[in-house]
Formats: sequence, C-alpha cells, structure tokens
Amino acid sequence: MDDELLVAPPLAVKDLAGRAGFDGNFLGQPVPLPALPGVETVLLPYTHFSVLMRPDKRLAAVTGLGMDGSKLVDLDRAGIPWRLDPRLATDLQTGESVYARNDIDRGHLVRRASAVWGDTVAEAQLANEDTFHYTNAAPQAAKFNQGLELWLGLESYLQEHAAEYRSRIVVFTGPIFSAIDPVYRGVEIPLRFFKVAVFIHQGQLAAVGYVVDQTPELAEIPEVPKPGAIEDAPPLGPFRTFQVPIRDIAELTGLDLDQLIAVDRMPIAATLGAARVGSTWRKLAAVEDLDLDFDLKD
Repeated sequence: MDDELLVAPPLAVKDLAGRAGFDGNFLGQPVPLPALPGVETVLLPYTHFSVLMRPDKRLAAVTGLGMDGSKLVDLDRAGIPWRLDPRLATDLQTGESVYARNDIDRGHLVRRASAVWGDTVAEAQLANEDTFHYTNAAPQAAKFNQGLELWLGLESYLQEHAAEYRSRIVVFTGPIFSAIDPVYRGVEIPLRFFKVAVFIHQGQLAAVGYVVDQTPELAEIPEVPKPGAIEDAPPLGPFRTFQVPIRDIAELTGLDLDQLIAVDRMPIAATLGAARVGSTWRKLAAVEDLDLDFDLKD
C-alpha cells in the first residue's frame, strides 16, 4: 500500500556508503543480477538488494533481493519518508512530481517486508528504510497497488515459505516496458510487471516466473493517457496474475535470464520450442494454482 508523503531532508552520497547490495552468491550458487545488454544502466546497491536503473526510463530495469527466512524481522513502516537517491542525477529517476495529486502510487518493486531481515535490528531497519528510495518504486494505479490480492498473495507465499522453512530465496522484480506504455508527466508508466523467484530444490537451482498487468486500473485514471491494446500476449484483466515461462520474460524485457530459463520449473517451459510469447501463460486464481512441478518445502 502507498504511503502519505513524509518530507525529509535529502540524502548525501556518504549516507549510502557501505551498502553491499544484492549478493550474487546468496543461494550458495552463483546467481548474478540479470544484465540488460545493449542498454545503458546504473547499478545502485542497498541493504540486501540492488536496483539496476534505466536512466532513459527513469525507472528500474530489474531489482534483485536476497531474502533470508531465518532472519526476517517484523518492523513498522510508519515514519519512513520516500527519498531520491543522491548517487543518481535527479532527472534520471522518477520522484514525487509523478506521484503528486493523483491516483498513482509509489509501488515498491522490492517488497519492504521481504527485505527486512538481519543479524541485528539495526541491519533490518536499514533495509526497511532503503526500500523507500524512489529508485525502488514504479508508478502503479492505486487500485492496482493496494488491491491486487493475488500478486500480494504470491509475495506473501514466498516470504512465508522462507520464514517457515528458514530458507533463502532470491527474487528479481521489474517492469515490462513496451511501445504502448502511456507517458504521464514525462515518464512511461509500465503496463505490466514481472517477478522471478529463484531457490534451491534438492541441491539444484530452480526458478519460476510471473507477470501481472495494470492496464484496466490505469484506464480508470482520467489524466493518464489511454494505452493501446496488447497484441503479443493474452489480454489481462484486473487482479489477474499469470505464471509464465521465464523465456517469455526475457523476450519481453531484454534481460539476460539464460541461467534461469534453463532451470524454469514451469513444466511447459521444457517444451516451448518456437511457441509464441504469451501463448502458454497460465492464469492463476489462487496461490494453490501455482504450477511449480514440486512442493516448495521439499
């Protein structure tokens, strides 16, 4: 859910010194943050996560979070202000001017509660605060951000599993940019978002991918230009989440996901061949519909 804006003094570069960012060896096997070949990006490390920014879009290309279920801490979000990141020029990130006086929320890409863990409360609190950088946000229709039960349910499922089995999970999240994204106050608002969860199953790397769409909710905001029809994927309605082959996410985003495509646990992923992007997406009606091809607790 979005927050009432709290005014805070700007940060200095030194205030973010020492942030280790996403750990590519978090799972005990190398899983680097996906790269975006051919596109200029800026890597911004925070506590437990990193954001790969696209200055041309003023938004993240992808975020990478390592979540340690054995060290999750329940901390309040009250009183934490949203801030610009001083390591990146103001005009290369999306700040409050896009979110003011409208029904557009600052939608967390790295989920706050999933980043809040650590050996000490101070470490967890630092992660808590770091998630409130505008670089970790994307414009989302308020109705979408605050009411998308299944997307939030998926995030909760991953987090609760990590906590129950005291396991580690890597989560990559980001927007799916397209030529028909509406431009609002100088920023392209992504119609769709993806999430890829990576974990260890029986000693082997495994991954699953998801896509969600906010087109119907954006259409209800009068000041936002109407997007066109999406032709390359199934029409997605409000509050609908799809499990998708990670190959499709790679095709739609341009991210290098070859390592995760090879370990995709969606059963159909192994037989895709030349199947058209979007043709094998599986609509989910409940978390129980997750097609993982195994039990996560194994």
